[in-house]
Amino acid sequence: MTSKVFVALRVKASCDRAFAAFVEEIGEWWRPNGLFQTTPRAPGRLAFEGGEGGRLVETLESGKVFEIGRIRVWEPPYRLVFSWRQASFPPDLVTEVEVTFEPVGEETRVSVEHRGFTQVPADHAARHGFPDQALQMRLAEWWQAQLRAVAGRLA
Repeated sequence: MTSKVFVALRVKASCDRAFAAFVEEIGEWWRPNGLFQTTPRAPGRLAFEGGEGGRLVETLESGKVFEIGRIRVWEPPYRLVFSWRQASFPPDLVTEVEVTFEPVGEETRVSVEHRGFTQVPADHAARHGFPDQALQMRLAEWWQAQLRAVAGRLA
């Protein structure tokens, strides 16, 4: 079985605008979800520190900053790859998210591929007791909701 989920959605914006909204405005459109929380605390505000080697961070209400991941590929306005980890992951465990922005006429197809969840042990809290297929289905539903939030931001 594959260890990735793939979702895509067309948005009414250029690649430049869609990329900028995804990266620069993530704190405005991001929708927390109890199943895929990055920290066990109340959700904070997400932000990218742009550029290869930059970070995706969540700033909690207390002011504490949690590093979710590092930007591995930075190719505006077409591609972004970053590592992803939850606070409950051991330090050496990360998954990876790739986001692509492809022009389709006057719209942009935004695609998200999140891979590596089969590395997460079956008994780990991040799996919520789900077998691989159910976990990937829930993860895909969650990313679909995130893309709909981006589309709403661009509308």
